[in-house]
Amino acid sequence: MLVRAAVTARPRCIEVRDFPMPEPGPGAVLMKVRYSGICGTDKHTFRGESKQYAGTPHERDLTYPLICGHENVGRVEAIGGTVCDSEGNPLKVGDRIVPAANVPCGTCHFCRNGYPYYFCERLEDYGNSLHCAPAPHLFGGWAEYMYLLAGTPIFRVPDDLPDEVAVLTEIMAVTHGVEKALAIIGMSGGNRFGGSVAVLGAGPLGLCHLIKAKLLGAGQIIATDRFASRLRAAEAFGARTTFLTEETDCAERIARVREQTGGRGPDIVLSCSGVPETFVEALRMVRVGGVVVEAGTFVDMGPVSINPNADICTKNVTVVGIGGETATSYMPAMRLMAANLKQLPIDKLVSHRFGLDRTQEAVEIAQTGDAVKVVIAPNTKADALQQTRDFTLV
Repeated sequence: MLVRAAVTARPRCIEVRDFPMPEPGPGAVLMKVRYSGICGTDKHTFRGESKQYAGTPHERDLTYPLICGHENVGRVEAIGGTVCDSEGNPLKVGDRIVPAANVPCGTCHFCRNGYPYYFCERLEDYGNSLHCAPAPHLFGGWAEYMYLLAGTPIFRVPDDLPDEVAVLTEIMAVTHGVEKALAIIGMSGGNRFGGSVAVLGAGPLGLCHLIKAKLLGAGQIIATDRFASRLRAAEAFGARTTFLTEETDCAERIARVREQTGGRGPDIVLSCSGVPETFVEALRMVRVGGVVVEAGTFVDMGPVSINPNADICTKNVTVVGIGGETATSYMPAMRLMAANLKQLPIDKLVSHRFGLDRTQEAVEIAQTGDAVKVVIAPNTKADALQQTRDFTLV
């Protein structure tokens, strides 16, 4: 039996190829993919912007060809022996699961000492470092089936969480920077609830950060983006004030955000755009004693110039860098989304679904203002299932 997969053969070229159906080895799991999200990292990979983890022991340039897709939900198809989920319960064929995006080594200093698993010095990443040249090839979610290596953290999807929301789990798990920022605010004399938060970049990552901030008690949310459609989505999730970056410059946005926050600036600024210059804007926008969370520039897009004195030191600004999701955030993220499906339109974040044969078109659309979150549905019988939801109706 052959398995179809959308392969990023080289920058700006995605092809559908066939691979042999693998049998899972000891401790491995074969998952039938229901949905696989197109992440900001995948867009960088498509464009050839492929340097990841710059400045860390596992800095690397990606190897093409590869099967992208590390935001996944599906069902267990086959198991190599006894494999347990994150809570120690044995998995069985047919279980709905979300696999972690990464596979830690379990033996390096960071793995042995309780650090987030993305600190691992020998980390392997589905759809990134794990390319499709070596067998069993299927190391990304843009395929009918995905091979999950032994040691992959696997999380069981709650019964009340639909697949089109469960596919957002990995992104929601990246938003742990919001909790860190609130803890820092609390330690430095501020309140952990009712404060002001600015989200710079309201793509899927920014919207998930916005949702987390809203659910954790933000009293005022401001959002910026270059696409009006994403700002409509931000408003649907609780942003009171939004600014189109195409119609304002940095100085104007900072001034207007300060006007909205009593002349001080936001307590927390979440930089989620993937554009390095946004980090500078965040530093200059945040209030004295505030927190900047940089979660968007996972791929090396070059340096920016800051003044450590004026931008960080004398303002007493705390900078939190987020290099990925924590393994302990997956289940809480799913439970949080399931508990709030009636309060927030989380089910509308997925705006488009495409079959494998239109994966390149899907990636291109995901980079435009016509989409919010785009996912691949590898096992759909149709050439494409395209669904656009308009947040103006919320």
